[in-house]
Order: sequence, then structure tokens, then C-alpha cells
Amino acid sequence: MRKIGYGLFFIFFFLAITLFYAFFMDKLLQNENENALIKGDIVEEDELPFFVPQPELSAEQNDTYLHEDGLHKLIGKDVDSLVQLYGEPSRVDLSAYDYEWWIYPKENSYIQVGVENDRIVTIYFIGNDLLAAPFIIGQTYEELEKMFQFREQVSFNVLNNSYQFNLSEDELSTRPLLQVDQIFIQLYFDTFTQSLSGIRYLDGKTLVKHRPYSVVYRGELIEPKQLTEQEWRQVESGSSKQILDITNEIRKRHQLGELEWDEETSIVAYQHSEDMKVNDYFSHTSPMYGELKDRLKKQGIFYQLAGENIAAKYVDSIAVVEGWLNSEGHRVNLLHEDFTHLGVGVYERYYTQNFITPW
Repeated sequence: MRKIGYGLFFIFFFLAITLFYAFFMDKLLQNENENALIKGDIVEEDELPFFVPQPELSAEQNDTYLHEDGLHKLIGKDVDSLVQLYGEPSRVDLSAYDYEWWIYPKENSYIQVGVENDRIVTIYFIGNDLLAAPFIIGQTYEELEKMFQFREQVSFNVLNNSYQFNLSEDELSTRPLLQVDQIFIQLYFDTFTQSLSGIRYLDGKTLVKHRPYSVVYRGELIEPKQLTEQEWRQVESGSSKQILDITNEIRKRHQLGELEWDEETSIVAYQHSEDMKVNDYFSHTSPMYGELKDRLKKQGIFYQLAGENIAAKYVDSIAVVEGWLNSEGHRVNLLHEDFTHLGVGVYERYYTQNFITPW
């Protein structure tokens, strides 16, 4: 079950403390996803009636809708094509899905490129200085829905296997899925502004590994390889940095100052994510270590203002930040103008963001 935590917001001005929960909105979000597994509900093949893939856009539509030199053209290409275009990455992070993330922070954009066996299998980006026509960050949902007519079901074949992803009403409004020229496109929308927030391209095999929606299938359900403990620690480290990067890109979009990484606060965040996973609970209040203020105090962190976002069982850092953006309580923390520092802790698929403004 995918979860998203209650938005928790602490304000400390000198010795006064104010606390509130954005309970109602987040409870609705939890209930809407009550039956969703981490990678989507699965129907076994013997329960699946035969179906054929839905038609893709025609070649004429492709020429009309997608820029001939757009980033989508990199999917399936050799990694040399990426290096020729953007150079070497600022860093390389391991993912939980058999590929590495090549990270490219740009002045007015941010790009993550998934590379598996020297081939590009997925791309995520936010920003304005990118060839992604007709997609433009900030573009309205209404405009894109008229252009592409988002579907509740997307069917396709990969490696002689048949898959059908079924999107809920909430998923259709927040992250619809398109198939264009054997490439899959997830559009992430900010539901508060009804505008495009981020874009992810994937090949079919990678999409099945992610399983971001409920899926029925015939044949084999493609799975990523199991990670060792050491590999999980690498994935967690990269995911934490990605969450900081994506959060700051969203803040820049709203004309807010970027948050600085705070190592001590990240330790607090990591310990809380680990605690939730190991002790099988999901809350801002740890049965053993207490609330955020207690955990920060134990680490010797002094601050004027602090806040926390938590989430669990999302596909990856991209999905979780886009999810927080669409939850009122979490959005308050993401876009709060007075926060200056951020600590992020990821333990497997449990995520914690701790925002602070130091003394």
C-alpha cells in the first residue's frame, strides 16, 4: 500500500510552539490509495482476458505533437548520445530498477537520465530550457488533455508479454500515461494550479519494472533484480540528494529560495525512515523516539522553525516529491518561504523530509 503522511508543521518562535495537522486532505489521499500496492495491483495471468495493445498515435500525429529533436528521442539510444548532448553528469546514482541515474542540474532545468547497460531507458526532467515540445512546464492540464485525450487504460506488449495498466481517477488527474512511438510518457501535474510539473519518459520494460499503476498481464511480469543491503544504501543516498534537487527546482518555480543540505538533520530524517520500516509503523510520532522536536533535540539541533514530510512505498524520489506537492499539508512545507535548510532520509521505500530554519 502506498502511503503519504499527514502534513505536520511546527513553528517555533522563541519558546512558543504552534502545531497543526492537515489531516482531512491527507486522509482522503490515503483512502483513495487504500488498495494500491507499492507497484500497483496485480491480476494473475489466468484471470486476464485476452486483449490487444491500444493504437499509438499515428506518424502524422507524432510529427505534430513531438519535436523531432526532443528528449524522447534519447530513449533506447546509446549513452554516447547523452554525453554528446549534455556532457558528463554531475553525479551518478544507483536506482532500485537495474539502471543508474545520471544527474544533470542545469541553470533553468534539472534532468535525471536512467542508463542501463549503456542504453538510455528513462528520462525525468523539470525546467524550461529543454526540447520537449509540445510539453512545457506550466502548461495546463486542460490543454494537454484536449491534445492527447488521456486514457484510463494503456495496453502494450513487451518481450512477448501483454500488459494493461489501469489508471484510477486520481492517477488520471495527477499523472496520466501516454504511449507515443514505443515510448511511454508520464505527465506529472500540480493539481493546485492544474499545470504540468514534471515529465518522465520510459521504455516499456522499465515502465513494467516500476509498475506505477495497477496492472493486469499475460505472460511474465518483469521484475527488477533484488538489491543487496549495500546496494540499498547506495540507492538511499542518491534518492535523498534527488529529493533535495527536485524540491529546490519546484521552489525556484515558485520564486522561493533554495534549501541548503543539512547533514545533522538528514541523520534525524534517515533514522525516522529506518524506524518506520523496521518497526512497521507510519507516523510522525515514533513510539520510541517521539515527535520531530524530540528527535531534533536528541541530535542537538537548534532551530527557529521546523517541519516534516513523510511518505512510504512510492516508486522513487521523483514520484514522492510530486506526490507531496499535491498534498496540502506537505505542500505547505515544500513551499514555505521561511525554511532555509533541508535534511532528507530514505530507507528503502520510506521517505522523510525535515525542514528547518536554524537559530
